Amino acid sequence: MKAIWNGETIAESNDTVVVENNHYFPKDSLNAAYVVGSETRTTCPWKGIASYYSLSVGGKTNTDAAWYYPQPKPAASQIKDRIAFWKGVQIVE
Repeated sequence: MKAIWNGETIAESNDTVVVENNHYFPKDSLNAAYVVGSETRTTCPWKGIASYYSLSVGGKTNTDAAWYYPQPKPAASQIKDRIAFWKGVQIVE
C-alpha cells in the first residue's frame, strides 16, 4: 500500500493494519522528509489520544493530515507505532 499526497509517496508498506476503514502504516515506512510535527491532539473513546503530523510537499502544507496513537488503549493495541492518513492523502495498492 502507498499513501500519496501532492504527487509524492508519503509512506509505503505491505504491512498495513485496517481499523475503521483506515490503513495504518508502520511508522518506519514514513518518508520523514515530508513530515512535520503538530501540537494537535484528539481523543477517541476506544483508541486513546491521537497525535498528528502535517505534510509538507512541494511548498504546500497539508495540516494534520496524518495521525497516530503513541500509547493506544488495549483494544487498539494493533495500531501502536502505526500512522494513518486523511485530508486528501490517497491510499492505493
